[in-house]
Amino acid sequence: MDEVLRALSTARANGDRVALVTIITTRGSTPRKAGTKMVVSADGRVSGTIGGGCAEAEVRLKALQVLDDGRPVLYQVNLLNDVAAADGMVCGGVMEVFIQPA
Repeated sequence: MDEVLRALSTARANGDRVALVTIITTRGSTPRKAGTKMVVSADGRVSGTIGGGCAEAEVRLKALQVLDDGRPVLYQVNLLNDVAAADGMVCGGVMEVFIQPA
């Protein structure tokens, strides 16, 4: 969490655009749980983690869209068996994240 707070503080001080990603809910097996946060910079850098792997990469891309649009979104990441197995993930759940310009 310290890494996320430092990234937000630095971005604010420098006037950089960033998106704050927060896991709102999870169902089943997920790498991280509700309340976990990460920051995505406009250049694609990430501070913190919501679990890594394909799910985090998917959310990172959505966060970059949020920065372009300037509007917050709720976004669902599906880590269920068929989808997860195809991507080599070992999870089996769903997580919903809130992505907001910060």
